[in-house]
Amino acid sequence: MTRNIGLPVKTPEKEPEAGDKKNPFNGTLAIRGKLFEGTVVKANAKNTVVIEKESPIYFSKFKRYARGKSSIHAHVPSNLDVKQGDKVLAAECRPLSKSVAFVVVEVKE
Repeated sequence: MTRNIGLPVKTPEKEPEAGDKKNPFNGTLAIRGKLFEGTVVKANAKNTVVIEKESPIYFSKFKRYARGKSSIHAHVPSNLDVKQGDKVLAAECRPLSKSVAFVVVEVKE
């Protein structure tokens, strides 16, 4: 049974692991706050990925743009398959660990 998380995303078809409470679709994890869309840079840790987003920064003194990067750690639910290089959408949730406060909600094509 999947529940509505309040975002227009596709629900995953894969069945989650039993007892996965940190799953917004099948567990008790609530989604709130910001959305973060970026590319997976690292997928080495268990159930955690590092997502990086590039955005231009404007320097008015030099009338030029520079590339800026921001990265976050995000939890991967057990019913999503995320690999390095994937474009993903992460949503903010309660803090799950010291550095993880986002959860991956959708893997973009």
